[in-house]
Amino acid sequence: MVAVVQNVAVDCADAYGLARFWGEALGAPLHPESRPGDAETAVILPEGPMLYFNRVPEPKTVKNRLHLCLRPETSREEEVGRLLGLGATLVADRREPDGSGWAVLADPEGNEFCVLRSEAERAAASS
Repeated sequence: MVAVVQNVAVDCADAYGLARFWGEALGAPLHPESRPGDAETAVILPEGPMLYFNRVPEPKTVKNRLHLCLRPETSREEEVGRLLGLGATLVADRREPDGSGWAVLADPEGNEFCVLRSEAERAAASS
């Protein structure tokens, strides 16, 4: 017998607000019972575990030890621009001149995540 991952939990100050950011970022709906001001809410991903957001009293203070890496359907550059428009901030630019690398962004509460190259960009670089 093995365990399965039910959800990935994210501690935050505004569970509903942060879930809305991630729902828009991932094109996924919030749990249907989610309401502004809720202490807990979730984003329902089409595959895999839910993203579960729960309000905690303390603020984020250090770098994440666990983070999400996103592979966009569009180009990495387009996705970085879209996410910045949703409220993310650029934390570190690890993109290389040859097209490899990634961009490190933070969500509106400072949780870091990476944006990788798309599959099409990876395929073009290897041919």
